[in-house]
Amino acid sequence: MARLNRSCFLEERMTRFSGARRRFLKQACNAGVVGSATAIFGRSLFGSGTSGQSASASSTAARVYVDSRRTIAPLDRNLFGSFLEHLGRAIYEGVYDPGSKLSDANGFRKDVLNEIRQLGVPIVRYPGGNFVSGYNWLDGVGPKKDRPKTLDKAWDTIESNQFGTNEFLAWCSAAATLPLMGLNLGTGSAEDAAALVEYCNVERGTRWSDLRRHHGIADPYKVQHWCLGNEMDGPWQIGHMSSTEYGLKAADAARQMRYVDPSLKLIACGSSGPFMPTYLEWDREVLEQCYQYVDGLSLHRYFGNNDRDTGGDTSKYLALNLSMERQIAETLAVCDEVRGHKRSPKKLWLSFDEWNVWYRTTTGDAVDGRRQEAPHLLEEVYNLEDALLVGGLINSLLRNANRVKIACLAQLINVIAPIMTDANGILQQTIYYPYSWALQFARGTVLDLLVQSSTYEVSGLDPVAHVDVSGSLDRSEGKLTLFILNRDLSKSHDVEVVWEDAAPVRVITSSVLTGDDLKASNTFAAPTRVVPQSFSAPALTGATTKFEVPARSYTFIQFAL
Repeated sequence: MARLNRSCFLEERMTRFSGARRRFLKQACNAGVVGSATAIFGRSLFGSGTSGQSASASSTAARVYVDSRRTIAPLDRNLFGSFLEHLGRAIYEGVYDPGSKLSDANGFRKDVLNEIRQLGVPIVRYPGGNFVSGYNWLDGVGPKKDRPKTLDKAWDTIESNQFGTNEFLAWCSAAATLPLMGLNLGTGSAEDAAALVEYCNVERGTRWSDLRRHHGIADPYKVQHWCLGNEMDGPWQIGHMSSTEYGLKAADAARQMRYVDPSLKLIACGSSGPFMPTYLEWDREVLEQCYQYVDGLSLHRYFGNNDRDTGGDTSKYLALNLSMERQIAETLAVCDEVRGHKRSPKKLWLSFDEWNVWYRTTTGDAVDGRRQEAPHLLEEVYNLEDALLVGGLINSLLRNANRVKIACLAQLINVIAPIMTDANGILQQTIYYPYSWALQFARGTVLDLLVQSSTYEVSGLDPVAHVDVSGSLDRSEGKLTLFILNRDLSKSHDVEVVWEDAAPVRVITSSVLTGDDLKASNTFAAPTRVVPQSFSAPALTGATTKFEVPARSYTFIQFAL
């Protein structure tokens, strides 16, 4: 096999393999799970670096095969959702700051609202997070003067309850986004969960719908997406319980909620992450109890360039999106195992409703509210390498759009967030840019790309492609977009796009995020240290398009077809 011509080997096989084999081969070569075709044939077909830093001198250009007839799935816009928790300054001083000169009559920060509307964030999870497992939603409704101040035991803060269910749902309407409501299955009961659904979704004539109307909200909200608790596998979680206990409680809550509104989309709690000792076994046991009552399963993951995840090796750090893909594959395997065991016609989808970089603000004062209102907690400062990994994570989510239907960048404002606020305005952190590109340019259908790239070695991972590419096609608008991560820390890489069915007619827009200092970050004093740069539109010459992506970069190019 090693003697076959490198440039044509996989292209030839694409016409001969079945659809399932083609998808497997694509995954093997497309930036990563097993790195080029090594796992199949025992050695890389496209060259391999040895230092984890750069390609060998003889490595060929990366090649991307694009065929608009080969797609993964329609792109659910909820794949690019976000998250707001009653934590730190996410709510108070974030989206809600009635004392601010920048707020409207509802107390909503107008600059934040404008930013979210402009971004087009499709769905926002609320109110937690760890917070929700000790939260009584009744504390946050009704006249504000009557709402109690409560102790949030999850983060040791004082919760004023001046922002609650009605304020959040009004904010969602103003921000042109949908709610993903979290339910308290820690200290709360299944009956409490059904009561909140009744409060939100029933028009009139019942105890809880009439209470909403008494609070001045005549029309029901018709909230569709609900999370049945949060991270109930975690010993840190208020109300932590065994998988069987939680599965039975989730099933009961789901049944009662559907009695109120049969149209709901319900998400059960999966494992908090692959480092949990109960990882996957928790998911299996939970689904054995509640599979027939839910539509999706949640999973969470935070990444860091730290001792646990990378040992401080940036080359490995920029490959961690591949571990996200492994987590997705493993979780889906469990979902489908239970489906087979139950002989169910229903196939669950995944809600990756917490994901981001988070590793600097995980201990000490950064997570201890010390019984203050809206303390500065989890205010991670992001740098260029964080932004590059976020770009890779977006690529991974796109490649799994057939089964991941909701994903939430955690969080949206101030707390491990792309957007920060102060008294005078907002700051766009480095991770804002790849997230905003996905929201703006990833549309329509996710493309099933075949990518050939040189690889490098990373301890604990299969060979990692230097060039990681995902793409989408909006047929209605005649637009095709490629998102390209170059993990090489020292060398630019040539990329050749092979248009297998129809070549584009022009480049609409393109941009690149890169820089010489991977540790550079944006601050209110220096807000433009890391910002997108212009990327020269490549020349379009027939069936191939060639261009060069700089070292340590994330690039998007949108073409008109």
